[in-house]
Amino acid sequence: MDIQNFYRGTEFYAQDHLGAHATPGGVVFRTFAPAADGIVVLMDDGPHEMHRAQDGNFWEAEVPGAKAGDHYEYRIYHGGGYVDHADPHAFASELRPRHRSIVWDLTYEWGDAAWMEGRARRNRQLDGPLNVYEMHVGSWRKRSGDKPSDDPADWYTYEELAEPLAEYLKETGYNYVEFMPLCEYPFDGSWGYQPTGFFSPTSRYGTPQQLMRLVDTLHQAGIGCILDVVPVHFATDAWGLANYDGTPLFEYPNRAVGVSEWGSHNFMYSRGESCSFMQSSVNFWLGCYHFDAVRMDAISRIIYWQGDESRGVNNQNVEFMKRLNSGVKSLNPGTFTIAEDSTDYEGTTRPVEQGGLGFDYKWDMGWMHDTLSYFQLDPYFRSGNYHKLSFSMMYFRNERYLLPLSHDEVVHGKATIAQKMWGEGDLKFPQARSLYCYMMVHPGKKLNFMGSEVAQLREWDERREQDWFMRKFPKHDAFYRFCTDLNHLYLDHPALWQEDYAEHGFTWLDVASTERCTYAIERRSAAADEGANAPAGEKDGGAQAQPAAGERIVAVLNLSGATQEGYEVEVPGATKAEVLLDSDWDVYAGTTPRGTEAVALDAKTHVLTCTLPPFATVILSVA
Repeated sequence: MDIQNFYRGTEFYAQDHLGAHATPGGVVFRTFAPAADGIVVLMDDGPHEMHRAQDGNFWEAEVPGAKAGDHYEYRIYHGGGYVDHADPHAFASELRPRHRSIVWDLTYEWGDAAWMEGRARRNRQLDGPLNVYEMHVGSWRKRSGDKPSDDPADWYTYEELAEPLAEYLKETGYNYVEFMPLCEYPFDGSWGYQPTGFFSPTSRYGTPQQLMRLVDTLHQAGIGCILDVVPVHFATDAWGLANYDGTPLFEYPNRAVGVSEWGSHNFMYSRGESCSFMQSSVNFWLGCYHFDAVRMDAISRIIYWQGDESRGVNNQNVEFMKRLNSGVKSLNPGTFTIAEDSTDYEGTTRPVEQGGLGFDYKWDMGWMHDTLSYFQLDPYFRSGNYHKLSFSMMYFRNERYLLPLSHDEVVHGKATIAQKMWGEGDLKFPQARSLYCYMMVHPGKKLNFMGSEVAQLREWDERREQDWFMRKFPKHDAFYRFCTDLNHLYLDHPALWQEDYAEHGFTWLDVASTERCTYAIERRSAAADEGANAPAGEKDGGAQAQPAAGERIVAVLNLSGATQEGYEVEVPGATKAEVLLDSDWDVYAGTTPRGTEAVALDAKTHVLTCTLPPFATVILSVA
């Protein structure tokens, strides 16, 4: 670690120097605590005094005989008192409610060389298919099933989940998984969004090597891994980062900007040391653990003071974010970053060299809100709100958007995705099917939260596993089959993803049938003379074969509660059409036997004619 870079906020490997590291005769402990009056390392065999090192702002102690697996913490003296702190740069931690750090050897023999070589050859996967399964590791499956439990014995380990998860994702058609935060954190109910250990995977689900095994197994199965990280704030627990050396070392000293709306401490990125800390953390997960991307939480709070646009842009935070994004992607070729940002700040996904923040994708919170509110409406009122579904395309090309139906939408009284649909009982299922069809044909990458693929009707609870038993019921099993078929359709057809952000990749064929509440959309892949690039599909860690040039996909949606007889829409130049998926097929618990769809295309007039049952969507290949 270069100390001057550390102070300037340009260091990306602080953990290689700070923390606990093995030496030939023991372990050397180092920490940054400039205001401390004294520090001792507390271990099972007693205290070991640290001494000032380098420029005097760092503390160091070499403990003979110490080894991997030893537990420790720092007792930091300041102003006549002391507080015991976990090591900010520790590689492992005790299971909550304990909080001491653990000396750890991160040696692991990886088996994902083909994936990593393919990743390194890519210049980021911006034009490939990206279908993300968001999950909370502790409640995807539990030994106690759907019985609420806080008992650590009910959690599966990272390693135990590896093979079942890889098999499930491949079966259901997701090519990426996004893990909710895995940095160590004290309170289960925070889901990891109030972290304490920024270099330590939570011990709830096992050891660092077991997490590596999970990522390794997924990579070998052709599944990319995204980690949710929290760059804005950290938990207030006294043994964490708060007042680390007796003063606000990582956080603002002023509560007006130093305490977040969640009661946690905001990082102060006007300090180079804080910048180097977070940059090193993100780089660590991408490098040491082979994560392919990070999704950064609450970026609005980075851009604006306290996330409030009226308080102005926090320019030092913005510069930090630019440096982080460009730095970690340069050090880890082929990786990408995603912003969870609800603001209209210009340039979130613009490259840093062009004045942007440097993210590759941004969550489209506006699309999510408008779409869900539309599907919650009584069909009688949808005509008057017809353009809720078209409005997203008014701004879509301003950024590189990802469409999220995330954990935030299925908790705290919000109802699950299926529950949000208008009406009662069986009426919800066809609407949910059309919602997901609309999501897949809309430009932008995709994210869906676990359990939604079986039309779960219970809000997510981190204490219980998902309601997998719902598949015993025919309508839920049929919904699972629908989601699986739709996901694979998305992955297999370049028209649905290759030109997501290009003008010619999306066309409204009908966005004026307000009374009928019908819509028609066309998606296209790049034609050969447009210089199509091979997509980074990553089934073998590299690029898939060159897609067929100029593929055309058309989707026709009936979002009214009535059958639309003889609906017509012109598809310019098209002379033939083939139904790829009908959300009303009987195998999805609909009413239309496969092969009997009322769809015809006139080769002379190029007019597509359909009869659409209530809440039905038909997706076709046209030529």
